[in-house]
Order: sequence, then structure tokens, then C-alpha cells
Amino acid sequence: MQIRATADQDLGVFVDTVHTAFGRFPETPVDGGGLWWSALEMDRCLLATVDGQPVGTAGAYSFELTLPGEVVAPAAGVSAVGVLPSHRRRGVLSAMMRHQLADLRARGEFLSVLLASDALIYGRFGYGPATYTQRLTVPRRRAELAPARGAGSDPGTVEVLRRAECAEILEEVYDRYRRKQPGALSRPPRWWALRAGQPPVTAAPRYVAVHRDADGVPDGYASYAVGEPDTLTVDETIATDDAVFTALTRFLLGHDLVSQVVFKQVAPDNPLRWQLADFRAGQVVEDTDWLWVRLLDVPRALTARGWFADGELVLDVDDPFLGERERHLLTVRDGKAACAPADRAPDLTLDVRDLGSVYLGGTAPSTLVRAGHIRAHHPDAATLADALFRGERPPHCVHWF
Repeated sequence: MQIRATADQDLGVFVDTVHTAFGRFPETPVDGGGLWWSALEMDRCLLATVDGQPVGTAGAYSFELTLPGEVVAPAAGVSAVGVLPSHRRRGVLSAMMRHQLADLRARGEFLSVLLASDALIYGRFGYGPATYTQRLTVPRRRAELAPARGAGSDPGTVEVLRRAECAEILEEVYDRYRRKQPGALSRPPRWWALRAGQPPVTAAPRYVAVHRDADGVPDGYASYAVGEPDTLTVDETIATDDAVFTALTRFLLGHDLVSQVVFKQVAPDNPLRWQLADFRAGQVVEDTDWLWVRLLDVPRALTARGWFADGELVLDVDDPFLGERERHLLTVRDGKAACAPADRAPDLTLDVRDLGSVYLGGTAPSTLVRAGHIRAHHPDAATLADALFRGERPPHCVHWF
């Protein structure tokens, strides 16, 4: 088996191979993009071949990931990973993942992320679930919002536009939002230009409720469509603050001639269920992981993010997939961290995938201690780790790639 980097002329072979791996047929090409694979970066893709025939694929996108403390860091977005059914369980996937991780490190990257199609696959390659998302369904007849104590009237306005009319607004508002939201990924300009991914990035027909502040500046939007059976489905609601989110939610729940409103991509800590007069009206119909994180360079990753408590921890980090094990002294003072090799006894022993899960602050280290993933070497270790790794707010990601 050989694994090689691809070039622009390999796009057709790459797309055909990954579709075959998943038993799908490629969509008809669209001029200027418009397909999920339109934004593939061929200089970051890999093709595995056996006797000259393609049998596997792996790609990566160039993203920015917002870390705790509103730190924006580069991250490789791993995607388009597949192996032909005829060549599974022969080590092709492991070989591609090992090759890709080495390539990412050679490029100087210290974080990689992915959306796991199968939760059993990517943990063994060092990825851990780090953000979570929900889908909420609200019956229209039970959609009344409770009065908010002490809240004034929203000085802004909501305008309904078609997706084709507000592409620049979507791009600008999302970019402002993602820079402040831990766990959020960038949507590079080429994604918007090529209409790659899922709505509202694609040009699929959608209505967009655009919220403007008192000065007329767009500061939030909700992308939605009405389908059968009389259901209004919201792709995503992006708001720069809670007041904007509430105004958009009130608009969506007040839509006539629908029996229910489905909110996709809702953060687990979102206040919507508490805002409803009938708490049980907000039904969680899906609660799942979303962004998985892998640390490629532990010291660089730990010193890149912001911190909100002071303290010291010795972390014994095992990376079985790459055959590495290192012990690090993490020292946090005044929101900044230092990370140095350590030779003293560890406070925590953990797999690199579990470090990925706690890295953005969305998973408490004590939870993984209780689950048997992390070993705490003294009673105070988990409590201190919880205080150190928490973020200013829970991480959330809505971008699909």
C-alpha cells in the first residue's frame, strides 16, 4: 500500500473514492461550487492506493478554532476519511491516520478536529469528544415565552430575507460570533464563495431572519425553512448576545401555519427551555457529541488557550496510537499557562484523547475520573483540574465539514 498527497488533478478520483467508501454517488457538479466537497484543499488530502488503485482517502481543511479566553488558533479540520469496503480491516485507515498526523505536525500544527461519523473509530487515533449539541422540538401550541423578569423591550428589528439576498450578512455576523464562542470554527471566505457544506453556507433555498440593533447593524440571524408535516426547521441561530437570540426565537416561535418548530444545533446550556412558559414544551429529541479534538503538541496547545484559575498540575499523558508518553508540569498564573517537562509524581494520568475532551472546558476532568478514563493520584487532583480546565462558558460548534 502507498499513501501519497494529492494535487488538483486528483480531485475527481478523490471524490469518487470517498463516495464509494460510503456507498454514495457523487452529486452532479455545480458551476462555482455548491457541493459538500467544493472547498476541499487538495494539497491537504491523502490518497491510499494498492497496486495503483485508490482504496482510501483522508482530507483536512484549514480552520481557526476559538479556544477559552477568546483565543483564536489554527486547527486542521479532518474530513473525507473513508476506506473502500473491499479493503477494510487491513490497516488502511490506521496507516492513513498515522500519515496524516505526521503531516500535520510537519506543517507546524498543534490541534486537529473532526466530526466523528462513528463514535467507536476515532478515539483510538487520539481524538476525544469536546463539544456537544442538541436538537429541540417545540410544539407551536405550547410555544409561549414566559415574561422575563427585569428585561426591557428589544430595541432591534427582525427582517426576513432570502438566503441569496444576505450572503454578506451571514458571513459577517457568523465571523463576529465565532471569535467569541469557545469551540466555534471559522468559515473561511472560500467556503462562502464556493457555497460548501450545509445550509446556510450552501445556496439551498432558505429564509433568513436577520436581527438588527437599534442602529440598523446586523447582529444575529436564523436560517430556516418550512417543510412537511407543517414543521419549521431552523438550521442554526447565530446571535451575538442572549437578547438577540431571544428576539429571533420569539420570531420563529410566532410563525403562522406550522405545528412545530425544530431547532437544530442548540448548545446544551442554551436558555431556550427555561424561557418557555411550559418547560416541558422544549423536547430534546437529540443530544449528541459534535466536535472532536486531538492535541498534536501538548505544551503548545496548553499554553495557547486562556485560563480562569491559578494552580499547578502534573499531567502524565499517554498517546498509544503514536507510541508516545510524556509528563508535563502545567503551571497557570493570571490567565496564562506554562508547560514544562516534569520528573515528579503525576497528579493525573490520562490518554491524549481524554486531554482533547477536557481541553475546551466542555467536559469536566472529574467526570472522566469517575468514568475510569483518567486516574487521579490524590483526592484533590480532580477538583483542581476541574477548576483549571473550565472555560468562561461551555464550548459549542455549529459548523459542519
